[in-house]
Amino acid sequence: MEEDLERLTAYSYLTVPDRTAYIAIMRVFTSTLLADLSAHDLVERLHDEYPVETVAAKLDALTAWGNLIPSSRPVKAGSIREYHRVRSRYQLSALGERIQRQADEILLNADAAREVSRELLALVARGLAELKEETERPGGIDPREALDRVSTLFAQFGQFADSVRDFYAYLGQVIFRYDLAGAEFSGFKELLLDYAETITDDVALFAPQIEASIQVLWPRLPALLTSIDAADQGLAALQDADVRIQRSRGRELDDWAGLRAWFFDDTGQGSQVDQLRDATLRALQALLANAKRMIRSAGGGLSRRRDLIRLAQWFDGADDATAHDLFVAAFGLYGARHLGVAPDTDQDVPATTSWWDGPAARVPVALKDRGSRAPRGRTAGPEDYEDQRARLREQAEEETRRQRAAAAELRAAGARLGDVRLSGPATRLFLDLLARSLAGVPPAFDTVETSDDDLDVRLRLVRTAGAETVVHGADGDLVLDGLRVDLGAAARPDLEAAG
Repeated sequence: MEEDLERLTAYSYLTVPDRTAYIAIMRVFTSTLLADLSAHDLVERLHDEYPVETVAAKLDALTAWGNLIPSSRPVKAGSIREYHRVRSRYQLSALGERIQRQADEILLNADAAREVSRELLALVARGLAELKEETERPGGIDPREALDRVSTLFAQFGQFADSVRDFYAYLGQVIFRYDLAGAEFSGFKELLLDYAETITDDVALFAPQIEASIQVLWPRLPALLTSIDAADQGLAALQDADVRIQRSRGRELDDWAGLRAWFFDDTGQGSQVDQLRDATLRALQALLANAKRMIRSAGGGLSRRRDLIRLAQWFDGADDATAHDLFVAAFGLYGARHLGVAPDTDQDVPATTSWWDGPAARVPVALKDRGSRAPRGRTAGPEDYEDQRARLREQAEEETRRQRAAAAELRAAGARLGDVRLSGPATRLFLDLLARSLAGVPPAFDTVETSDDDLDVRLRLVRTAGAETVVHGADGDLVLDGLRVDLGAAARPDLEAAG
């Protein structure tokens, strides 16, 4: 993987500051098959535009990047001077030739709208149908005839697929612009509504035919490709010498898998046909958004692009004084102006204090953003706390349930308090009742009692000489020396009075 990425350094000459000279040198090499040139040869072909030393240095750089390779051709020279002229010769590498070809194509057609070769799709459908019929005949198809059909079919499909990608890339570049107006918008509207619709109609027409043919051909392809290789090996023999080769399109099963993926959705991620429909739909949505923007602009929300371009032209042709006047008139940005804002009450600033040295005044946000103190928008209604009240109510009910469960546990413990271990809530309730019992009583007491009528629990402490009460709580044991603990239900006044 790392070695493959190293090949990307061959693009370096297209991004350096003096790329013009590098491109000119590479164009000389790509204009001739099997070019074998020295620095002096290049200077002559470039009409002495660059000195020999500069060209020689750039040839060394191109060699280091992998675009050129040193020539191995023997040098024949009739003199020492001629030997120095021709001793360092260079040839174009396969990678360098491909990169320069791509660069020239990009520089020539990068911003052009490429026509889609729609007629090739019909030829692909016809070629696949004929190939399917030929393979169904007794004895099958002749391997050389099959090679002709496969090569033609993939050349047609490759050109069609490339033209579709280029067209939709250009369409996405322009249709999502928000400064389309007038004739420019009308042109793209016709382009999308007519041309793109024709493309999708053709794909919808021929895609089912292509799918049916590929479906029949798919299990026969391994045998078909094997017979083609046996009849015409091409460069396959070089594989025995550990030379990497790139087969013609259609000679490998992966090429057919790519063709199948264009029309079939085998992975669940959508075929290229589905993506074509989605791209057309997105382009129509962008066109509709531009149409809505233009309709809204008629009501005052105009795109200011043309006005700003005209203003920039005025600035470009104006002197300094006129440019300042234009800037003030266009943007309303005058010099510093003093606004009267009431100072803080705790600050006493003399009238003679300079604005430069005086404290900064806190300007309200409404005044700073809109130039007005008046509130905007509707007055907010009272906040609804119903959800918060319901949540607090649920929490209170849950706490009450825990307290009652703890009180029931204390009542159940009763005289067996030393034999049970209290839970956390029961321990906390016991300690609370104990603290309330001992609060405010004299050190010498005989009996003290406290109760919680809501929880129906009572705690009585009885001083008893030599007694020891151990309370086993959730966090440890509590030992009460000289005290006996009595737990039970709270005494009800009405029952006592009745008794």
